[in-house]
Amino acid sequence: MSTLKGKLQQKIVTERARTQKLTREFADVVVDQVNIGQIIGGARDIKALVTDISYLDPQEGIRFRGKNIPETFAALPKRSGAEYPTVESFWHFMLTGDIPTAAEAEEVRVDFSERAKVPSYVFDVIRAMPAGSHPMAMLSAAVLAMQKESKFTAQYHHGMKKNDYWDPMYEDACDLLAKLPEVAAFIYRFKYKGGDIIPSNRALDFGANFAQMMGIAKPYDDVARMYFILHSDHESGNVSAHTTHLVASALSDAYYAFSAGLNGLAGPLHGLANQEVLAWIKDFQKKLKGAEPTPENVKAALWETLNAGQVIPGYGHAVLRKTDPRYTSQMEFCQKHLPNDPLFKLVNMIYQVAPGVLTEHGKTKNPWPNVDAQSGVIQWYYGLHEEDFYTVLFGVGRAIGVLANIVWDRALGYPIERPKSVTTAMLEEWATAGGRK
Repeated sequence: MSTLKGKLQQKIVTERARTQKLTREFADVVVDQVNIGQIIGGARDIKALVTDISYLDPQEGIRFRGKNIPETFAALPKRSGAEYPTVESFWHFMLTGDIPTAAEAEEVRVDFSERAKVPSYVFDVIRAMPAGSHPMAMLSAAVLAMQKESKFTAQYHHGMKKNDYWDPMYEDACDLLAKLPEVAAFIYRFKYKGGDIIPSNRALDFGANFAQMMGIAKPYDDVARMYFILHSDHESGNVSAHTTHLVASALSDAYYAFSAGLNGLAGPLHGLANQEVLAWIKDFQKKLKGAEPTPENVKAALWETLNAGQVIPGYGHAVLRKTDPRYTSQMEFCQKHLPNDPLFKLVNMIYQVAPGVLTEHGKTKNPWPNVDAQSGVIQWYYGLHEEDFYTVLFGVGRAIGVLANIVWDRALGYPIERPKSVTTAMLEEWATAGGRK
């Protein structure tokens, strides 16, 4: 058994006891109340999911296993010459909550390299899809095609104890995560580069190997590491994380569950937003007609957008009430590596002006930028101009968090998710009565 898997097994024993005590002794303790606005409004802010992998604080932003983004980047081991930690070290951290040593991170890298070979039929599935298929459809189909490889499904049908469900789910999660860089890079090279496929180099870490297969030179390896970690998880309530959890709660394996999560990520109100933001920024750039962005001309263009009944994409967030720390991390990267890039200079000026305009406009709860406001600019700078591929990058990163979560779902024996619905007539009756009696 690997060091990571052994450490995870030890932690599962402890965490099961905590969950079992809460269920057995405190199941009737009331945590929150639900109102009609939340029932109709997509269950917004209803506390009904559990995860220790990450937590989204409205003021602090995302915390991974209790650490904010700068703390996470500083604590995790890096490969020689790299600016950002390896995905492998982050995977160890997300599963266990422990900062791995460099040796433990390297053990995960070696383990991933042994799991990384993608079955040839997966590439056949991608090649067989209709011309013009969106790359997210290709990624989802490729993941679903690999379902026949599921160790969880095979062992479940062979028979095993419920307390052992986590083990083959862990194996599926590691197998799937290790294969995603090659699948994603193949989609990119097949769809946009005339099928000129660059082979994997499994001596490299997750991010560096992805950069190599994409055909993009340094420091894109660090871009990949940063991007995948920043997009890995955002607690359980977002669509991709919740969908993956929901499908896995039916004891569907990791392939079924993550493919479903990718389908949710592909929506314009979720992961597809990064693609839409960059398109908007480029259109915004055209409005300036080659002029250097200034507070005055950017403010005028923003008001023109709002007065036309349009939104400023990349601004606002369902939970956050401050600048998204993921935006800040990417902005710091841009300030170091591409400070004079025209698109970045525009994005940075929008960042300086937009919150004030949105506050004055008065129709936005959070006038600050989210992760999507910045991410496409970096990809564009490094030559990745195919905007509809950006959500695939998001999907590879999101796999880290959601797969870690469903391993723990099985470890702690969480049941199938089944919320109760009510009718509109019931809501009307309770509204008239001032509440449910």
